[in-house]
Amino acid sequence: MSGLVLLSLMPTVLLGFAALLSAAELQRFEHAAKADGSLSLLVVGDWGRRGAYNQTEVALQMGITGEKLDIDFIISTGDNFYEGGLNGVEDPAFYESFTRIYTAPSLQKQWYNVLGNHDYRGDVEAQLSPVLREMDSKWLCLRSFIVNTEIAEFFFVDTTPFVNKYFLEPEDHVYDWSGILPRKSYLSNLMEDLDMALKESVAKWKIVVGHHTIKSAGQHGNTVELNLQLLPILQANNVDLYINGHDHCLEHISSSESPLQFLTSGGGSKAWRGDVTWWDPKEMKFYYDGQGFMSVQITQNEVDVVFYDVSGEVLHKWSRTKRISSAVL
Repeated sequence: MSGLVLLSLMPTVLLGFAALLSAAELQRFEHAAKADGSLSLLVVGDWGRRGAYNQTEVALQMGITGEKLDIDFIISTGDNFYEGGLNGVEDPAFYESFTRIYTAPSLQKQWYNVLGNHDYRGDVEAQLSPVLREMDSKWLCLRSFIVNTEIAEFFFVDTTPFVNKYFLEPEDHVYDWSGILPRKSYLSNLMEDLDMALKESVAKWKIVVGHHTIKSAGQHGNTVELNLQLLPILQANNVDLYINGHDHCLEHISSSESPLQFLTSGGGSKAWRGDVTWWDPKEMKFYYDGQGFMSVQITQNEVDVVFYDVSGEVLHKWSRTKRISSAVL
């Protein structure tokens, strides 16, 4: 694919999407589903380690699964480059941790990436820069944005600025907050824009993607700030899935408060933390403390989620159906 500099000027028939501005101010990308209206994608997070910690092996299995499912795109849940993001657009880590690793033909589809806390320890603008898209056209990273496929709408949320400790107790880390400050206004605008976009969405399936956990039994556990500020917005707008990384595991938690499902795909490289908190088994559907990735297949009336380990073995499956409304019959 050619570089994505002026997305709105690229032919949708060639790239599968075009950039527009939504009424809610979040940049919107149109990505066509298959001719039959279905959609297939892979999700991986917490991966960028120049192939180490089984990153290459996970990428290999992603390529195999991606071909079988004829995927339309890939989602990265953040922490794209360890340990401290990129130091600029010429940082060799971009090639060594991304382009050189994800080489399978099926993975040369569009990658939609969010930022993680480790990415904020480097030059954030580098990951957002169109220069990277010129270097590898499958790369697309923004702070918060929307991908509309008609059948499903994906809302990508910049979760790192929500977390207080990165501002109040950064330890030895230096975070790049350019474009974020004043923080209160940034978060207020983001939540307002997200709420408006979710309310305006007419998609059959609404899926929100962020780096940080809302609910997790892993090392980082629940993100308090997201439970207080983001979760009520998702519940009020009937979001179906919240997909995240941050905890280096694979995980599925259901909710007793709403149909919302919490899916963690953070096993792109370093894992096996061995730090798992007890969780109510009525809500904890699956937990795997190792490397792997996730697939999502969507039709008008069904979504199917599958978790895979580093060898490509299926670890967990989950499905949900929705009745097709008379409006689409």
